Amino acid sequence: MAQNNSAALRDASPYNAAITREQFLFYEMRTTAKLLNEGLTDEDTANRIVTENLFQYPTEKSVRKMALACIRRLHAMNDESLIAAMATQPSEVSKQICLYAMMKQYRLVWDFMITVIGEKYRLRDTSFGKIDLNTFFLRLQEQDDWVATWSDSTITKVKQVLNKMLVENEYIDSTSADHLNPVWLNPILENAIRSNNDDIVLPAFNYFS
Repeated sequence: MAQNNSAALRDASPYNAAITREQFLFYEMRTTAKLLNEGLTDEDTANRIVTENLFQYPTEKSVRKMALACIRRLHAMNDESLIAAMATQPSEVSKQICLYAMMKQYRLVWDFMITVIGEKYRLRDTSFGKIDLNTFFLRLQEQDDWVATWSDSTITKVKQVLNKMLVENEYIDSTSADHLNPVWLNPILENAIRSNNDDIVLPAFNYFS
């Protein structure tokens, strides 16, 4: 019975903890984007990544799983031009697109970047630390019955992934940083965000207009 109840809570929630496995994955996302950008189908892309072990993972099963996760995440952006840009642009631009893809794929990342990071930039409040992550999760657990069932270790892992993601995109200098850096939104991504009608995410990239 408890198991059924847990499944019902999970199915009713927009949130999941998949990012504990499927992390920022910049190298993997860029590799996948390059293959898709060459015109390979999703299936051919996944097969190529597996047969040539392009992710350099120890087991074939884990490679396929992660290749499919990257393909899903790239398609979540609904924008072929962003896949091309991720494949061909300098890494700092690519990383920013990778972050947007992560936001589009995972509601948890979307909400965190808008309600915590975007709000900080909007208020010109550059302080950032554990308390901000703790507050975000307390609020999430109050709002969502499924997140309320997550163990402390799951939440700790999710926080670590979010922190690392911020470091990768130079929002913070290290996982123990106490302030946010100014970031600049690349025009390629800005245009795509606008054409996707996702203007609500612009503050997450410190962009206001």
